[in-house]
Amino acid sequence: MRVRPITPDLLASEVVERIDALPRRWVRVAVDGAPAADTDGFAASLVEPLRTLGREVVRVRTTDYLRPASLRLEHGHHDPDSFYESWFDLKGLAREVLDPLSDSGNGQVLPALWDAGADRSPRLPRITLPVLGVAIVDGPLLLGTGLPFDFAVHLWLPGAALERRTAEPDRWTLPAFRRYTEEVGPEQIADFVVRVDRPGHPAIVDSLH
Repeated sequence: MRVRPITPDLLASEVVERIDALPRRWVRVAVDGAPAADTDGFAASLVEPLRTLGREVVRVRTTDYLRPASLRLEHGHHDPDSFYESWFDLKGLAREVLDPLSDSGNGQVLPALWDAGADRSPRLPRITLPVLGVAIVDGPLLLGTGLPFDFAVHLWLPGAALERRTAEPDRWTLPAFRRYTEEVGPEQIADFVVRVDRPGHPAIVDSLH
């Protein structure tokens, strides 16, 4: 394995440079990882550098694309197979965010589809993302699903680190992430892999071999 330790600021700059080089009308970016990897924080770090380059950004969190509770919690609140297979509305995410940003799309994005706390639609208006805009979708279990991302970052926590850093209320999800590693291998298929087992000290994985 070849890794390059890097500062968080330089890491964001390198990812932004890669995104900016993609020759597309809009760029659809996945920031994939377990909650313990802080995908939200990393996605946020990309926003201002992209805007400095003249690219408007819309943030989309998979927690705003959950399925209704009647479907999501059919097998209880802590079923790892349900979490893996049916918590997230991936069809809705494609329909409302990713497909409108295809080369033939209209650029109109719905930033949130479902308010899990209220268990209803938040009824937000669509955002029209200008050409050269970037949609950053962050959350778990995004890769290997057929979602049409143009660039995928995986924030990688090796097994022992994931176990150690997962908060007690979320530990029931660990079997789902083990399954994700075994069935999908996100660190094998992402365009850009960052090892994040040392908080504040990321390392870019240039090669797993």
